[in-house]
Amino acid sequence: HFEPQSGWTPGWSFCVGLLQAAYATSSTGMIISMCEEVQEPSTQVPKAMVATILINLGAGLMFLLPLLFVIPDLATLAALASGQPVPTIIATAVGSPGGAIGLLIPLMVLGLICGIGCTTAASRCVWAFSRDGAIPGSKWWKQVNNTTALEGVPLNAMMLSMVVQILLAVIYFGSVAAYNAFSGVGVICLTVSYAIPIATNLFTGRKHVKGADFSLGPLGLFCNIVALAWSCLAVPLFCMPTTIPVTATLMNYASVVFAAFIIIAGVWYVVWGQKNYQGPPTHEDTILEARGSISEARRHSKVA
Repeated sequence: HFEPQSGWTPGWSFCVGLLQAAYATSSTGMIISMCEEVQEPSTQVPKAMVATILINLGAGLMFLLPLLFVIPDLATLAALASGQPVPTIIATAVGSPGGAIGLLIPLMVLGLICGIGCTTAASRCVWAFSRDGAIPGSKWWKQVNNTTALEGVPLNAMMLSMVVQILLAVIYFGSVAAYNAFSGVGVICLTVSYAIPIATNLFTGRKHVKGADFSLGPLGLFCNIVALAWSCLAVPLFCMPTTIPVTATLMNYASVVFAAFIIIAGVWYVVWGQKNYQGPPTHEDTILEARGSISEARRHSKVA
């Protein structure tokens, strides 16, 4: 049954609560960002993406089901100033602050690992766009470290990612509503970034994945449709305020941040991108470039 504490009707309250579950799907994005550092990415990356969903499903159920059996009064949890019910649930269940801290240590370790993973993935995205000249200051961010300790690591891109994350975290101390807006828009942007290639693939008859090394066959078509249906629900859903009636501090400003991002990105593309940005190099580009180099070498050889 439903016991909504937000003011929304039970069914819609459940849907609004899906925002937290949507963060689990961002793990697939972390894997995609590491494609260029994986051997046999055409098969290994899809396997890792599918495995991630299965691991999240199993680990999530193992963690959430025990909490549901020991959950205290919901009104008490909803009224917590911290907005973090898990520590209170565990502390109430074990009856000991020390025991609660001990049980929370794995969560804190997972949070640390997640932060490292997000920073790593973000740095690779920054590096990839910088390599293709899509970001201001690309000549600095596309550099790869050549020192022994950090050989092959895009250190500059990683430092940029870290600075941006710190600046976003600082927002929390000034305005919780602003911080929540940036946090929520992260899920919206990830959802849109996933939906665009899926939609392109679906509306072109999935011709680009025919004969791929990792293919789901007819199941892939079904997955594409479900993914787009979820995206169409998720984007407006995550722009909704979490509680009603809505006040200035409780308003969800994610839509404002998302619209501002789209405007800035659109202007940047019109002013600079459409003339200079060619997109990432594809396998075909690499082959053509190699053939061009061979032809040029042969031409010089004949001249000599």
